[in-house]
Order: sequence, then C-alpha cells, then structure tokens
Amino acid sequence: MQPITEKSVSKAQQAAAGIAHAVEKGELSKSKLRGASKQMYQGMKGTGELHKFAATKTKGLPQKKTDEAVEERANQLVDELLES
Repeated sequence: MQPITEKSVSKAQQAAAGIAHAVEKGELSKSKLRGASKQMYQGMKGTGELHKFAATKTKGLPQKKTDEAVEERANQLVDELLES
C-alpha cells in the first residue's frame, strides 16, 4: 500500500483526523471514535498519516468538502499515477 501524502481538504476531515490521531497516541479512548474518525483510525493507524491530516492548518479550508473538491483531488491523483 502506497503512503498517502496529502493534507485534509476540509475542517471536518481535519477534526476527525485529530480525534483518530489522539486515540493513536493514547490521549483519548477508542470509545471516542465514531464515523469518519473511526474509519480513519482503522485505515491509517501506525502509518504516520494521521498526524499529517491532523496537522493541517484549517485557515481557508471549507467546513465540509464538496463533490467538486473530491473530483479535483481524484483528477490530481490520476495525473500523478499517469506521470509515474
């Protein structure tokens, strides 16, 4: 599995990553995980990627990501894969 090298695309995603990262570090109990934070924890624990998502500055980020933002990021990833 290739490591994820991106940052959060919304304030909500950054917050979920922050909770998952706190659980990973032992600062919060696993019982605090719900929804997106639980999925992020299960998918990225031990990879160091939770820290990158949680450390994203929220200034200028939308509260929630839009379908356009998701599509734009998907296009960027496809372009990166085609280049390599």
